Amino acid sequence: MIRRSFTFIFCFALSCMLTACGGTPDDQPKLAPVSGTVTMGGAPLAGAFVRFYPTSGRASAAKTNEEGKYELVFIRDEMGAVLGKHTVKISTLDEENDPFGDQGSETVPEKYNKKTTLEATVTEGDNTIDFDLTK
Repeated sequence: MIRRSFTFIFCFALSCMLTACGGTPDDQPKLAPVSGTVTMGGAPLAGAFVRFYPTSGRASAAKTNEEGKYELVFIRDEMGAVLGKHTVKISTLDEENDPFGDQGSETVPEKYNKKTTLEATVTEGDNTIDFDLTK
């Protein structure tokens, strides 16, 4: 009898803990999927870092594939970006993870990264946002 009670209490406590650990945090902002293609001079821009910075909160980021396609990640396995207006930076250097610039030279003009003029608005539902950069 005592063993059954202990087993029941243990299983109940374990299921409560697992339920509490799952799901998304209550304070996580509303996200929407964002994907697109980055080209420069009409050609796909492979290996570029694309970052969307909302007016407040965490940025979303992606790296373009060989075809210049990207899909934003908010955090770990959470895809998308915060709803609203964003400043966008595109660079062939990973400036956030290489603050000393040891990766080589930037091939994307500053007007798209350090002195970006790019903006995008993320709305509910799927967002396809393409960028055609010029040199």
